[in-house]
Order: sequence, then structure tokens, then C-alpha cells
Amino acid sequence: MSEWIGLDQIDETAEFLCSRLPFRPFVGLILGSGLGEIAESVLEPTTVPFREIPNWPRSTVEGHKGQLVLGELEGQRVLVSQGRVHYYEGYSMAQVAFPVRVMQRLGVRVLIVTNAAGAVNPEFEPGDLMLITDHINLVGMAGLTPLRGANLDELGPRFPDMSQAYDRELCEFARQAALEHGIRLREGVYICLAGPSFETPADLRFLRLIGADAVGMSTVPEVTAARHGGMRVLGLSGISNKANLDGSTVTTHEEVLRAGQMIVPQMSRILRGVLRRLAFP
Repeated sequence: MSEWIGLDQIDETAEFLCSRLPFRPFVGLILGSGLGEIAESVLEPTTVPFREIPNWPRSTVEGHKGQLVLGELEGQRVLVSQGRVHYYEGYSMAQVAFPVRVMQRLGVRVLIVTNAAGAVNPEFEPGDLMLITDHINLVGMAGLTPLRGANLDELGPRFPDMSQAYDRELCEFARQAALEHGIRLREGVYICLAGPSFETPADLRFLRLIGADAVGMSTVPEVTAARHGGMRVLGLSGISNKANLDGSTVTTHEEVLRAGQMIVPQMSRILRGVLRRLAFP
């Protein structure tokens, strides 16, 4: 698949999935590093490996299982992506956002994105959950965006508004679910970098200076495509490591995966609480 993706490719994939899935989903979930276990809660699941789906980009990163799971969760028809692809894997931004485009054509109207993120805010601790209230699209500011190229008018407008990238009602649902289960839910701004190297202490001090609370290498391209397509979006970050502002610690991907195991139970409770509060279409 080239950098430029047309509606014909998106619809080819959507039609294939329609032939494999028992119903059309209303909610899409994209699960980040180490968070794929959440999909195991889906009832009567239909599973489709990424490798069997035409045009679908395949994840090469440990902690991303690489399959779609469709079924029911808390009374909602959900399509769960166990894993995602990233720009640093060699994919274009259009390919990174391709699964969101397909979800849109399948009828998904609510997108929930999760990720494992590094702390930039020095008050955050490994194992914390952060509600994403806004993001800084640092890579997008430099031109790396899934909206580059000819606009697909069937999907959305040329210049989509991003003033409320994360749906306020869904954010409130997440707060209520966290309070219900006694979960400390941090809130803050997520910043997307291209990766794959982790940040230097100077990088982190700069990111903190411009208003970031957590940093990662995903999510923002997907949210951009979702908002272009008129989807409502909720974003949650699992904090995998403490802010290394002075260079005193070393960050590894294994650490990220271990933190994911700690985060999954709390993340799952919040997601379930949001789905219960979401009106069924």
C-alpha cells in the first residue's frame, strides 16, 4: 500500500470485514502496548487476524497481538483492535490511520484509543491512568498527518475542527467510572513524537515547557482521522514510566509492557463504565 490511500482501498477492506462479521460495530477500541488483554472481556467474539485482512497494516511491535475482535461489551457492539501500527515502523501516516477509516465505513461512531505513555509531568507515577483532555500534534505540525494529500470528501471536510478533539461527555463518563471504582484518574495533555527512540532528558524538559503531561508515539494520527470523519473520541493513557527529567534512569520497552500489566485492570473498569453510560444507538 502506498502513502496515498483511496476510498476504493478503504471500502474493499470494509466490505471484506462485513462478510466476516456478524453485525456492524458502534464503538471502536484501539489498544496500545501491553493493553491487549482488555479484548478478552468481549462476549461471543469473532476474531480476524490482521494478516487475513486486505490492505490492513500489520504491527511489528512486541505487545501488539495483531488482530481484530468483534463482539459485545457492556451492551455495546464493539470492534477492538488488539494492537496498532506506528509511523516509526515504516508506515505512512495514511496507513497508520487506515484502521480508523475502515471503522468509519463500518459504522463506528465512537472511538476509544488507549496507549502506554511516558510521564512528562513529574507528579505522575508508573501505573497511573491519564484521561487525555487534549493533545499536541508535534509530528503533525511538521507535516506528518493522515490528512495530507487529496481530501476524501466522502469521509470528512478539507479543514476539520480540532478544538474539541476529545469528547467532553465521554471524558465525564470516564471521570464518573473512575470515581465509582476508586481509581485515581490523572488528566492531561498527550504529545505525539515520531519515535522509536525514547526521549532525552532535554527532550522531556522541552515537552514539559510547552504543556505536555505524557508522551508517546501513537494515538494522535488516529484521533485526527477520527475527528475528520465526525467520530466522538475518548483517549486514555497508561503511564509506563516516571519522567526522566535529569537522566538518572533508563527507559525500556520491557518496562512499558510490565506497566501495561499493572494498568489493564483499572483501564478495563473505566472502559466498561464508559460503555455502560453510553447510549445505545
